[in-house]
Amino acid sequence: MNPPFHLVFCGTPAFAVPTLERLTQAGFDIQLVVTRPDKPKGRGMEMAHSPVKQSATALHLPIAQPETIKNNPNFRIQLESLKPDAIVVVGYGRIIPQWMIDLSPLGNINLHSSLLPKYRGAAPVQWAIACGEAITGITTMRIDAGLDTGDILRKREVAIALDDTAETLSPKLATVGADLMMETLLDLRAGKIRPQSQDHAKATLAPILRKEDGRVDFQRTATEIYNRLRGFQPWPGAFTSFRGKQLLICGARIIEHTATQTPGSLLVENNRLLAACRDSMLELLEVQPEGKKRMAARDFINGYRPQSGEKLGAP
Repeated sequence: MNPPFHLVFCGTPAFAVPTLERLTQAGFDIQLVVTRPDKPKGRGMEMAHSPVKQSATALHLPIAQPETIKNNPNFRIQLESLKPDAIVVVGYGRIIPQWMIDLSPLGNINLHSSLLPKYRGAAPVQWAIACGEAITGITTMRIDAGLDTGDILRKREVAIALDDTAETLSPKLATVGADLMMETLLDLRAGKIRPQSQDHAKATLAPILRKEDGRVDFQRTATEIYNRLRGFQPWPGAFTSFRGKQLLICGARIIEHTATQTPGSLLVENNRLLAACRDSMLELLEVQPEGKKRMAARDFINGYRPQSGEKLGAP
């Protein structure tokens, strides 16, 4: 890579780490790593570093953790003095202000974990699984003033396995995205990319998850419930209620069953715990009653003695 490629890297979560490490290993000049401020975590409320800060520290890269970036003259002066060729943004967690968008000649390049314009927003991995997609992917995009509305630079598809959860799919996307970002930056500088405007009419949204998104609605099909259970890991998970207390569903599988049950009704059959859905049944493999540890369905049956016909989700 000649002449040197100067970058500012903005990121916070584990998803961003492979890109930071890949760019560093490839010889890009990471002038500054910008990440969110440390936050108290755990029972002791000790200050915890973001995954990106931990990686940047190990790589001996300079780090900035501004509380705000939009109206922060000191931070603006710092970035302007660096004169980066591009600013790379991967899960930073703040809206990029116009002054940053206009700062570098190649722009602010974002790594987004969906095939834009599908699944714009804060939780594209989770919603892609929850909506039953078989294919998702990674998009590199030039940031503009909108929410994931900028011009598309490169895309790469990634298959979603039938047993993928948001926790297992995200690292796959992060690895693919690291290489895609490097290729995008090199091709941008070489003039090999013609940015493509998004078709906004085809956009779908992947809004930030709410606790209520994890509540199981047994009027849905078994497939819909199973997909949401996979997509909403680790939070908000999939939960319902049993005998007036919350019950987390930690593991399940779809089964075909001839019995006709009201949606939400339980069927206890040979130490198996089945829950009726709109079209078929889910076998609950692992659950967590309120205030208890996760347990296998067999242990739940032995401890709580649920009866066939009891309802999940009932008040």
